Amino acid sequence: MSTFKIREISEIALLAAFIAVSGAFKLPSFIPGSEFQLSAPIAVAICGVFGIKKYLLAGILASAGGLLLGTQTIFNVLIAMFFRILVALLYAVLGKTKIFYLLSGPVASSAARLALSLFIGKAVYPLLAAALPGMIFTALTSGLFASVLEKTLNLTKRVYERS
Repeated sequence: MSTFKIREISEIALLAAFIAVSGAFKLPSFIPGSEFQLSAPIAVAICGVFGIKKYLLAGILASAGGLLLGTQTIFNVLIAMFFRILVALLYAVLGKTKIFYLLSGPVASSAARLALSLFIGKAVYPLLAAALPGMIFTALTSGLFASVLEKTLNLTKRVYERS
């Protein structure tokens, strides 16, 4: 196996761990009961920096890990994958632009809430209202997380090229 393949597999595994661990962190909101996961802006940033293939593979691995550990249900995974696929589609359309970082999280989160409302038979508006602080946070921080990931990726590439 080439060193490039080993490096790529390791990178995807680390991204999966990053998504899984960041999903465990719930950030409080000013609306009671509407805390949100830190993983949404990180997921958008990963898609923008590493591309669709690595993003989706890392997301699938993170969800599989959550299922194996019992921290997620099939239902959680379906909603998360719906979010991930929409982010990937928006990346395919918009590319690595500021508009992508601003819109993809809120659009994908809104669509995931709509899908959730169809699954559980509840009104979509309360679900959207509860997710609104997280959507705003994701829109504002995805680009920041992406710039940190981009700098980290460039640094590791330089170190790899020297060795």
